[in-house]
Amino acid sequence: MIKAIILLLVGFVLLVKGADVFVDGSSNIARKFGIPSIVVGLTIVAIGTSLPEAAVSISAAMKGSNAIAISNVVGSNIFNILVVLGLVSLIKTTTVSEDVLKRDFPICSILIILMTVFSMDKVFAGKVIGKINPLLPKNADKVSGKIGRIEGLVLLLIFIAFLIIAVVSALKAIKNGSITEEDNNKKEVSMGMSVLFIILGVAAIKFGGDFVVDNAIIIALKLGMSETLVGLTIVAVGTSLPELVTSIVAVAKGENDIALGNVVGSNIANVGFVIGVSAIINPVSCSMISLVNLILTSIVTLTIFAFAKSKNLINRFEGFISIVGYGLFMAYSIIMAFA
Repeated sequence: MIKAIILLLVGFVLLVKGADVFVDGSSNIARKFGIPSIVVGLTIVAIGTSLPEAAVSISAAMKGSNAIAISNVVGSNIFNILVVLGLVSLIKTTTVSEDVLKRDFPICSILIILMTVFSMDKVFAGKVIGKINPLLPKNADKVSGKIGRIEGLVLLLIFIAFLIIAVVSALKAIKNGSITEEDNNKKEVSMGMSVLFIILGVAAIKFGGDFVVDNAIIIALKLGMSETLVGLTIVAVGTSLPELVTSIVAVAKGENDIALGNVVGSNIANVGFVIGVSAIINPVSCSMISLVNLILTSIVTLTIFAFAKSKNLINRFEGFISIVGYGLFMAYSIIMAFA
């Protein structure tokens, strides 16, 4: 048990640092080819912060641990939008930019709703209301459907379309002078070192993902916890560390809007990139409890979207409500797991 916990922590460190090194190496190569830093930020960095989730979900899907593959993304999205965004808004009222309100939030909502729909098969979809009952956990492990390769491709294509729209929008803004391209003062790194960074980053992410999945399963068995609960809690929080750190740094610099964009963008990447790629590599089965959690995630996402849209901001009270909501979600998940 102690060994599993230590290896789990080692896995988290490898995931976070591996993603960091991979992003540095990729960004250096991109800059050498003259790609604007804002484009690098919208693509390489955006994907880089979701690499821990990707490594865990892909590794879990390939090992048949679909509960972890799905619950990792669900738990990460819930944690991002309720805890990370909640803390940011609790510290200071968060203004919502037009891009986030009109582009990012709608795409985020569409992706999570699509993922929920894809998780139902045709037979189950017609009976979902009658079958889903929080008071009957004996049905929790029943497979409700599968996110197949076609569905995964759809999610991935929406994510790619989102990146293209974001990059085109940013380049137009630079051309119009509404935003300025930042000068890059980072120390120059050779092409050879950049490639080495990418190789080391990929290796760290790969082994980190394996460590997290393997030892999360061991901990779940030892504690009598379900893989779903471990994925929603320990694994989800651990893989969300890059988003949490990035958002806290942004708030410390008074850039709450960047923290909001980081959270919503990360959730888009988690569904479109992480689940999309995972399902393409190996179709991901979804149990009834995972479907319930997906429905709850859709409701939470739409609720926060409504908060943001009401006055183009998320105030401290709404941030407090978000954190309380996360506590209630965790309580519900634990009750469902041990009932």
